[in-house]
Amino acid sequence: MPFADGAFVIDRPDRQTVPTVFASPHSGRHYPADFIAASRLDSTAIRRSEDAFIDDLFASVPRHGAPLLSARFPRAYVDANRDPFELDPEMFEDSLPDYADTSSPRVAAGLGTVARVVASGSDIYRTKLRVADALERIEICYKPYHAALARLVEETRRKFGVCLLVDCHSMPSVGGPLDRDPGGQRVDMVLGDRHGAACAAQIVDLAEWTLAGLGYKVLRNAPYAGGFTTRHYGRPSAGIHALQIEINRALYMDEARICRSTGFSTLADDMAVLVGALTQAEAWNSSAARIGA
Repeated sequence: MPFADGAFVIDRPDRQTVPTVFASPHSGRHYPADFIAASRLDSTAIRRSEDAFIDDLFASVPRHGAPLLSARFPRAYVDANRDPFELDPEMFEDSLPDYADTSSPRVAAGLGTVARVVASGSDIYRTKLRVADALERIEICYKPYHAALARLVEETRRKFGVCLLVDCHSMPSVGGPLDRDPGGQRVDMVLGDRHGAACAAQIVDLAEWTLAGLGYKVLRNAPYAGGFTTRHYGRPSAGIHALQIEINRALYMDEARICRSTGFSTLADDMAVLVGALTQAEAWNSSAARIGA
């Protein structure tokens, strides 16, 4: 069975000393053999949706006293940053259960929980799937990943009275055909807080100031305001803040070949600075705790 060794990895510090959890839902690069066999795409094209190497860019997280959760399954196999049952009925040879969400904008774009296309817009599959196969992926990958994330967030909130969840992603340097900005050149970083609903402003300010101080151009909520993870976990009134960060892939990788570029080491060092700021800032810790009180 695929992912018999687990759907995710948690890199933990010896002792968690800060109220922060980092997650990388789209950097998984273990592609099951039956999935590859069912795909019409080659070994590079199938990875177009992958946030390649994001878990490695944030490898410093445990050294700062926080855990890092990383999916092992690829986004093209099942997307952990979607509602659990956003499924396209046109993808399947049989009928979806009544509880499936078949009408979301993401499903319409072919990018549901089990995607029909990769980020470039290319169809993934040669033939239609069985519903049972999609539901199995959700059971063995999606649900365990979110169960682990929910535990980390709740354990952190109980221990410290507050939790910041940083959801780590990468984005193509140019908006794709399925994006809100097709053909548009992207900035270096995008911070998503659901337009203020998922995270206290002072936390987002801190992230933006830190990144700008390192020389990066940063936008908020455009073109990405945060996905399922940010929306689902971000509850500032309960002391849980969620912030999504999107990193321009041109900063650290060859997007065509999906391999690291010479900029990787510099960016990894800068992400360690960001991690340090978000894990050691007493100002936001105390402010956020008051917000959640």
